Amino acid sequence: MLNGKSILITGGTGSFGKKFVEMVLQKYPNVKKLIVYSRDELKQFEMSQTFPESKYPAMRYFIGDVRDGERLRRACEGVDTIIHAAALKQVPAAEYNPMECIKTNIIGAENVINAAMDAGVKDVVALSTDKAAAPINLYGATKLCSDKLFVAANNFKGARKLKFSVVRYGNVMGSRGSVIPFFLEKRNTGTLPITDVNMTRFNISLEDGVELVLFAHEHAMGGEIFVPKIPSYRITELAEAIGPKCKQEIVGIRPGEKIHEEMITESDSFFTVDLGRYYAILPQNPAWSIDEYIVNRKATKVEPGFEYNSGTNTEWLNVEQIRTLIRDYLDPNFVA
Repeated sequence: MLNGKSILITGGTGSFGKKFVEMVLQKYPNVKKLIVYSRDELKQFEMSQTFPESKYPAMRYFIGDVRDGERLRRACEGVDTIIHAAALKQVPAAEYNPMECIKTNIIGAENVINAAMDAGVKDVVALSTDKAAAPINLYGATKLCSDKLFVAANNFKGARKLKFSVVRYGNVMGSRGSVIPFFLEKRNTGTLPITDVNMTRFNISLEDGVELVLFAHEHAMGGEIFVPKIPSYRITELAEAIGPKCKQEIVGIRPGEKIHEEMITESDSFFTVDLGRYYAILPQNPAWSIDEYIVNRKATKVEPGFEYNSGTNTEWLNVEQIRTLIRDYLDPNFVA
């Protein structure tokens, strides 16, 4: 699928980018180019120690910001596929610095779209977030705008053989700034801060996130938002799994934070199909036949009013399962 292709990943030095590079090099040893595009020279240097060009001839490291449309267009020359992972993601920081978040997450998305069209790219997969569904914070709102831009880009691509799709998923286990590494660090203090005892979150591994992106790359017709079927956890049970002897201190929710996260809203249900392992929110006016899409992919329409919410999810992680995942993905020597 990617052998012989040139791929550019924006935000490529982040948690997802490093895992994506690792898995692509394993699965597709004959990939032509794998270009890491990001603005942090130190992280690029550190990543190049793990994936040096001397050992992996396909690797390239481009310093650049998605806010810089001209630099992005230059980086996209000869590229077949773009994986757009660059974003400002911290909710409190986005609330305090709204225009910075808008410049990266919205204007940056438009720059990716224009660069893809100008450079003759064939496929773009953009990463979204559960916070883009019915957003209440600026980060979620900017990612919803980004999702809309990528979906709509399929309408004005002209005669180009180019498709844009989106993948949306919840908290990535162990990613920078997420709650699990935070709790692992804080448990040494004897206290774990709990925002709200009713809070729930979706959970996905980096590996499963990469698999979803690869699925979208291979199967998208253009305009879909792909959503994985993943388990939820309760924040109190996460705290119990990591620090059973720790005091749980209620600190209140942060600005822009939800008690439960959504990935598919009730309004989305009228355009959502079940693909088995994933859901797909289909565009309302695609250039292809929705009926043929459903038949060819053996999909089924979800019931009107269906919602995919971390608080009403049917699959849950218990304390022991959380501990097992931490040992499998983060720390093989973890002991609660």
